[in-house]
Amino acid sequence: MTGADLLARGARALTGAGVPDAGRDARRLLAHALDVPTGRLTLVLPDEVGSAQCALFDAMIARRTGRVPVSHLTGRRMFYGRDFSVTSDVLDPRPETETLIRTALAQPFRRVLDLGTGSGCIVLTLVAECPGADGSGTDLSDAALGVARRNRSLLGLDDRAALHQGDWFAPVSGQFDLIVSNPPYIAAAEMAGLAPEVRDHEPRLALTDGGDGLAAYRVIVAGAMAHLAPGGRLLVEIGPTQAAAVSAMMQAGGLSSITVETDLDGRDRVVQAIFPPV
Repeated sequence: MTGADLLARGARALTGAGVPDAGRDARRLLAHALDVPTGRLTLVLPDEVGSAQCALFDAMIARRTGRVPVSHLTGRRMFYGRDFSVTSDVLDPRPETETLIRTALAQPFRRVLDLGTGSGCIVLTLVAECPGADGSGTDLSDAALGVARRNRSLLGLDDRAALHQGDWFAPVSGQFDLIVSNPPYIAAAEMAGLAPEVRDHEPRLALTDGGDGLAAYRVIVAGAMAHLAPGGRLLVEIGPTQAAAVSAMMQAGGLSSITVETDLDGRDRVVQAIFPPV
């Protein structure tokens, strides 16, 4: 069987199961099975495929029809131009979160703290993009930190990014020029409406606070003043309906120059505030 035959068979199976973007996913999975870059897959489609690679591809297609995310099948996800290791213990890095990266990089910083770091994609990207910066990430989940540690080593950042287990600010001390977070912001009532790839396969602790979706922001804003250097910035990713509520929290917490940044689809995605100098 050729790669083209396999690709057509996989795409049909995914389409029949109602998987969105079935053709794209089939290409990504076949490229992984054949160990070739997705962009070069077309070049090898006429070639015969070995039995072991056929079996691997078919197994991944079967799991994808059950709505297991592609990143969990391949073990990696591209984020801001870098490959990150991904498992079911962490949120899948999303293009929307690159809005936070772009906003953070718009101004210089030397020390950055990432709260709820998960895969480490935010803090590691920021440190990698700024050679003179050092980073710290905290997460309650030791399993998530295991993924972040692996990504840190793969990117060669072991000496520039510290990773700590604990709740939000608890494991760290001192002040930072930049504090960032993509916290759990989905309200409990919204969970049932999520895509099965998210609802059934990503860590619930990283998705929802089990309440109104704003609990993490209350904790982050309350602790930010003690950990921001004068003139330092706080950036948080939000759900598209939460800008007003989070902005109000920041203003009430003593932060200033509050702005809302939109993602590439025009949805409110990041709230930024500054701890004014004394």
